[in-house]
Amino acid sequence: MGQDQTKQQIEKGLQLYQSNQTEKALQVWMKVLEKGSDLVGRFRVLGCLVTAHSEMGRYKEMLKFAVVQIDTARELEDADFLLESYLNLARSNEKLCEFHKTISYCKTCLGLPGTRAGAQLGGQVSLSMGNAFLGLSLFQKALESFEKALRYAHNNDDTMLECRVCCSLGSFYAQVKDYEKALFFPCKAAELVNDYGKGWSLKYRAMSQYHMAVAYRLLGHLGSAMECCEESMKIALQHGDRPLQALCLLCFADIHRSRGDLELSQLKLHCLSEGICRSKGLQRELRAHVVRFHECVEETELYCGLCGESIGEKNSRLQALPCSHIFHLRCLQNNGTRSCPNCRRSSMKPGFV
Repeated sequence: MGQDQTKQQIEKGLQLYQSNQTEKALQVWMKVLEKGSDLVGRFRVLGCLVTAHSEMGRYKEMLKFAVVQIDTARELEDADFLLESYLNLARSNEKLCEFHKTISYCKTCLGLPGTRAGAQLGGQVSLSMGNAFLGLSLFQKALESFEKALRYAHNNDDTMLECRVCCSLGSFYAQVKDYEKALFFPCKAAELVNDYGKGWSLKYRAMSQYHMAVAYRLLGHLGSAMECCEESMKIALQHGDRPLQALCLLCFADIHRSRGDLELSQLKLHCLSEGICRSKGLQRELRAHVVRFHECVEETELYCGLCGESIGEKNSRLQALPCSHIFHLRCLQNNGTRSCPNCRRSSMKPGFV
């Protein structure tokens, strides 16, 4: 199969995929992979297979094709192809919750010199790294990465990337329990979809609606949460997006239970254990859980540097500074200093997020 025929078959597969004929699209692309002799075409079809398996939730298959794509990029000896393939490898590991590997591959991407695609993909690399840091509960590093991705999006007028970053920031603020910002950023993503997303995949609308549903649930606005979750599930079912379907089902369950809270698991465990030990008079166990609770707070840097209270125990308005340190908004407003209390940087001007 020559270069022109390979290109035609890749385009045929894309048309089938966009019309929700996913299995037929996969068959076309696999045939190109088996019979195609053009390395560039092979690289492109592997990228299509990575994306398709990601959206279907087949993450081990996604990783398999990402590894083959790396080998193809090395054969091509092109830095841009190598950057794109390492990014796909990072994303694959992110989906499999191999967050340390994700960070390692993202750093490899950022260390590749002289790539034309650097400006285009650098923001996506920072976003993937931020998601991995968030998965590891390294909140300051996650916020730094999200801010960097947001700067890439603004500098390159990449509204699609901005939409994805806003959704990740919604997850970030949901975890640290600033529910107003957990809602603000997905709403911003939904605005971007409405204003610029006529030619975008519907997955961007589904993604923003899901994160809005989560935030509305946390705020106790269960009617709005249900409406957004139903819209997201409708699109997920239409496009066979199984990972998003699973997330929507979990959100539906939480709405029906009317729980309205999302605890950080380690902190919640030690908080509950502390209460049990205190009520039963188990002083030794009580001290151990109190110590471990504060160790968790220190490790995740989830405390306000001004008042010393932990962040993430209750809904409270937060503010991130350009250095990515997080404080209670009320504490910053009541504080007269012009520098960050944690790192002593001079500017108190709020950061992007």
